[in-house]
Amino acid sequence: MKTTKTPAGQRTRAVIYVRISQDRTGAHLGVDRQREDCQALAERSGWDVVEVYVDNDISAYSGKKRPDYRRMLQGLSEGGATVVIAWHNDRLHRSPTELEEYIDISERHGVSTHTVQAGHLDLSTPSGRMTARIHGAVARHESEHKAERVARARQQKAIAGEWGGGIRPFGWGVPTGETKAATDKKTGEEVRIPVLDMNKAVPEEAAAIEQGHEMLLSGQSLKSWVRWLADKGFLTPRGNPIGHVEGRDMLMRPRNAGIAVYKGEEVGTGLWQPLVPVEKHRAVVAVLMDPNRRTSPGSTPKWLGSLIYRCGIADCTATTRVTKAGGSKRPGYRCLTNHGGARRADKVDQYVEDLIVERLSRPDAADLLAPGPDDLDVTGLQQESEAIRRRLTDLAALFGAGQISMVQFTEGSDVARAQLKGVNQQLARAATRDPLVSLVGAPDVRKAWKAMDLEQQRSVLRTLLEVVIRPARPGRMPDGSYFDYQAIETRWKREPHFSAISGR
Repeated sequence: MKTTKTPAGQRTRAVIYVRISQDRTGAHLGVDRQREDCQALAERSGWDVVEVYVDNDISAYSGKKRPDYRRMLQGLSEGGATVVIAWHNDRLHRSPTELEEYIDISERHGVSTHTVQAGHLDLSTPSGRMTARIHGAVARHESEHKAERVARARQQKAIAGEWGGGIRPFGWGVPTGETKAATDKKTGEEVRIPVLDMNKAVPEEAAAIEQGHEMLLSGQSLKSWVRWLADKGFLTPRGNPIGHVEGRDMLMRPRNAGIAVYKGEEVGTGLWQPLVPVEKHRAVVAVLMDPNRRTSPGSTPKWLGSLIYRCGIADCTATTRVTKAGGSKRPGYRCLTNHGGARRADKVDQYVEDLIVERLSRPDAADLLAPGPDDLDVTGLQQESEAIRRRLTDLAALFGAGQISMVQFTEGSDVARAQLKGVNQQLARAATRDPLVSLVGAPDVRKAWKAMDLEQQRSVLRTLLEVVIRPARPGRMPDGSYFDYQAIETRWKREPHFSAISGR
């Protein structure tokens, strides 16, 4: 900016600070207008603007860090300028704590503040500081009042089951045929974008959410669904790859089942199309929230028993993994704690596969299936769930009105939440599919087993059989081989009366 001298011939160094709380278009139009007005004020006053500080789309009330505001304070503390120009003093602060820090720096370094809308803010006098504090209190009140109105409006929308706004949720948003004006964030130009109906499901995305539920409820992992999404070319509504965290959040959303939520609490039924039944949603949430749920860290397992078979050396309870350590040419199962020795992975897996196929080929294989949901009253459970949630809401209202004590509220809430957990577990049981279903009763169990992917086979293994690998006997075995099948101990998890199998 061209330097303008004061009548006395002295240069006055000034800085401009501009901020806007919400920049919905991303075009910086709000801060640009503030900057133009501030620069005009500097021209009229004969000040030399040495730097412009900009915090765009950041609220002073929210408590978020304002990088350029902090840089400005540092520059003032170092004597970088003696005048601060802002469009209004509420652009500088909406927090009493921030204002007091600014007053302290202004007093110590002889900084004066000038605004386009409110004039000179003289912080060197008690009356000027009092005025600044009054303005700050008013700005704080306006921010709190606005936040309260916005929160109330969002709550009303949530209770009414309406879309609350924000980023399009994966699964919904069908074009209505209409368009609306928007600003291109990169160019700042006005463009027309399609209007989306957030109550209507996008068929291919809805099918992807349903696929995720089916995979988890049949024993497959979240990682496998995320990999499936990538293979199919699905992206987030923002156009980014769907990772583990995004995938988990997608499946955990109550919205999938048509449940409206406000501040984490279920408040009613949404107006949008549900993608899955409520019981399926509850079941998937129960699976993902289960602290005992087995996950496979690192790379995807390539062997049936990786991190499932247990080590049987002494009292070790660690699982095993497949490596070629120790100079071996063939992959072998070794303890994660690096106990010595290994067992050929291909022979162990084939032995376990033979056991499973043989057992599920028997006429009584159906007895191994977990009890079905036929004895569950799903409708009654859902009604019970809603009644418990209403009781929790009523307890909160009574406590807020002072009609019950904190102890009564806590005890009542704890009981209700425990009951709700039990109901949700029953609803989850109604939706969870036994991993053995696709094998039991199959005309050719081995063919059905081979048709499964590895993750489904591992799910069957986890459900049906416990495998412990003991140290092998040295030398040639009675059958002429060098592989000791008797060192592989197994126990049927769903057939406690069936004795453990050792050897062939």
